[in-house]
Amino acid sequence: MILTTPYQARDFEAPPVTPETAPYWEAAARGQLLLKCCEACGAVHHYPRSLCPRCGSDRTSWKTSSGRGEVYAVSVTRRGTPVPYAMAYVRLEDGVTLMSNIVDCDLDAIRIGDLVEAVFVAAPGGRQPVPMFRPLASGDRRHD
Repeated sequence: MILTTPYQARDFEAPPVTPETAPYWEAAARGQLLLKCCEACGAVHHYPRSLCPRCGSDRTSWKTSSGRGEVYAVSVTRRGTPVPYAMAYVRLEDGVTLMSNIVDCDLDAIRIGDLVEAVFVAAPGGRQPVPMFRPLASGDRRHD
């Protein structure tokens, strides 16, 4: 028996917007994923913050990400929630790993190594779009 768990939209809280993260959320509303890049050591990081987590420099700038990456780890939650959902660590082409939801697919078909791209899902009520990821063409994997 093959399990299938189709993606269903679910409620989630709109993220808090602070002066430090406002450019990130403004870009998300335009369908762009931004990352912070340290001008001192060259490290790219996510979640956006004003100080580089690697060297502590305050010389950081915004960089537009391709939004493409691969699933590094994934977990599907089915119990204790109104609808099933998938959380994954996604390793972006930009070299950072972030945690997000996987959407627009059969949740049971997601595999480590699947190629994904960022999509922006609005919080309930049409509020702040949040970056999530959907698989690219079925079967596209970096590693099998």
